[in-house]
Amino acid sequence: MADAPRARRLAERIQQVVARMLDTRIKDPRLGFVTVTDVRVTGDLQHATVFYTVYGSDEERAASGAALESAKGLIRSEVGRQTGVRLTPTLEFVPDALPETAASLEDALRTAKERDSELAARASGASYAGDADPYKRPADELDELDAEDATDGER
Repeated sequence: MADAPRARRLAERIQQVVARMLDTRIKDPRLGFVTVTDVRVTGDLQHATVFYTVYGSDEERAASGAALESAKGLIRSEVGRQTGVRLTPTLEFVPDALPETAASLEDALRTAKERDSELAARASGASYAGDADPYKRPADELDELDAEDATDGER
C-alpha cells in the first residue's frame, strides 16, 4: 500500500504527462481544446482518474471524450514510461463538472442580487405597520417623552 504523499506526487506527474501528450502527440481531429483539471490516484497506485474540461459545445465535448478514450492506450504507455512505477495505473477520463457548477453558482448569485435590489426598492417607500418605536420603555422615560410631546404640540 502506498502512502498518500506518493499517490499525490504520482497524480501530479500523470497530470503533466497527459497534458503534454494531449498538446504534442495526440493528433485526433475530434480532440478539442482540452484542459486536464485534476488527477486522482487510488492508494494502491493501480487506478488514476483524469478529470478534464473541454471548451465548446456539447457535441465537441462528446467528440473530445471519444478521442480521449481511443487514445487511452497510447497515453497510458507514455505515463508508464515517464513515471517509472512498477505497475502502470489504468486511466479513466471523466469530464469535470467544474464549468457547469460555476455557471449554476453564477446564476444563483445573479438571482440573489436581483431579488435584493427588488427588496431594496420595495423597502425604500415602506412605512412602519405600527409604532415607529415598538419597544417598551420604563415609566420614567415615558413621562419624559410625554412632556417633550406636550411641549412640541404647544409650538
